[in-house]
Amino acid sequence: MSEFDDEYSESLEREFRELQGALLDDTVKLLAPSEPLRLTEHTSVREAVAQMAANHRAAVVIVDEAGRLVGIFTERDVLLRVLGQGRVPRDTPLGEVMTRDPEALTSNDRICHAINRMATAGYRTIPLVDEERRPVGVVTVNDVVKWLADVFPEAILNLRPGDKIKHPLRVDAG
Repeated sequence: MSEFDDEYSESLEREFRELQGALLDDTVKLLAPSEPLRLTEHTSVREAVAQMAANHRAAVVIVDEAGRLVGIFTERDVLLRVLGQGRVPRDTPLGEVMTRDPEALTSNDRICHAINRMATAGYRTIPLVDEERRPVGVVTVNDVVKWLADVFPEAILNLRPGDKIKHPLRVDAG
């Protein structure tokens, strides 16, 4: 093993420890969540899709009269609950096809919790709410990937396809 390999392994180990700390300590607000698009249950799917497209968003949040989160409507809902069921977007209110009472996070929840919910529950979009359950942001898988790209070691981001990553935190890192 060359001196370069030793330095590289030490650098990777330090960067993996930093990533581990960031995952466990950083909060969702560091993901720079986007402002939610708020609509009501009576809004048509057509209008929701138009707003999603115009704002380059994967979802809208549905709020009640007091502005509290009551649902979420995503691109997946367009495919499965609207088009997949032969509904007419112009005539279908969001209340019929949204996910009711979606799981939500707060800005102070840790990023590792958001990643857990995305991986375990299959969410690609998670609303953020305040203490009164009013939407204050939306976190997406893309937000997490961008954060990882900023935190993850440059050495890993620059690996060629097919290269193997050593595991410096293991006793046998070969």
